Amino acid sequence: MKTLVIVALYVVLAPILGGILAGIDRKISARMQGRFGPPIMQPFYDVFKLLEKESIAVNRFQNFYIFCFLIFAIVTGALFFAGFDILLVIFALTLAGTFFILAAYSANSPYSHLGADRELLQMMSYEPMVIITAIGMYMVTKSFNVADMAAYSQPLAYYIPGIFIGFLYILTIKFRKSPFDLSSSHHAHQELVRGISTELSGRELAMIEVAHWYENIFLLGFVYLFFAFNPILAVVLALATYFLEILIDNTCARLKWQQMLNYSWIVAVTLGMINLAVLYIMEIV
Repeated sequence: MKTLVIVALYVVLAPILGGILAGIDRKISARMQGRFGPPIMQPFYDVFKLLEKESIAVNRFQNFYIFCFLIFAIVTGALFFAGFDILLVIFALTLAGTFFILAAYSANSPYSHLGADRELLQMMSYEPMVIITAIGMYMVTKSFNVADMAAYSQPLAYYIPGIFIGFLYILTIKFRKSPFDLSSSHHAHQELVRGISTELSGRELAMIEVAHWYENIFLLGFVYLFFAFNPILAVVLALATYFLEILIDNTCARLKWQQMLNYSWIVAVTLGMINLAVLYIMEIV
């Protein structure tokens, strides 16, 4: 019963909190760029406008893939906040990303295909660090269940600081912020604005936006897990992390995909694998 209540709360509250965060993001970004910026509720107005527009799909498969992307984005967060196996959570997250890429590939458009290629490269960049993070948390807590990790009496970041820094690094890719916003840039001066979703409109575009709100809340929940021993501190640090991502987004130029891939794997190998090796040696000693 408790699990059902948590899942229901996540399904209802996550898009509300995600939309408010998106509005705050726009407001802070505008102030950093010397503009007044839209109201905080603007993301909700945009989604409601999209829902009222006519839906024009390139083919019937595209709508199905977008629907699956939204469903698995919701399932990912629901499994995470309900305390299920973290490997199952990562599998659902990857499946959501795969459906998003398939939707772009199904459109016969060079812009959409280029965005899908870049989204695939982004997935290849962050996946190793996500797996290393799950393994590191398991080595500390001796459990793959998110509930056991959250109930651990010490801050996980204390035992896996290298993995935490590495996770923050790839978090910029997951949030689709500069310098890693290669697949769907939201900055108008770049050549591939909304690349992967170029051929989408109306209800499907609104579903993608809502799915990203669900994803963002799930990702902040992942940051929360590193400091879950103190819930108030964990919430503050998760919000501070989001502000850091906004700052990075507004102060960094976009990298090439080769740089993103190389740097991500170097960070994953250097920080993640060394941290795992240290944990293994500590267990032996």
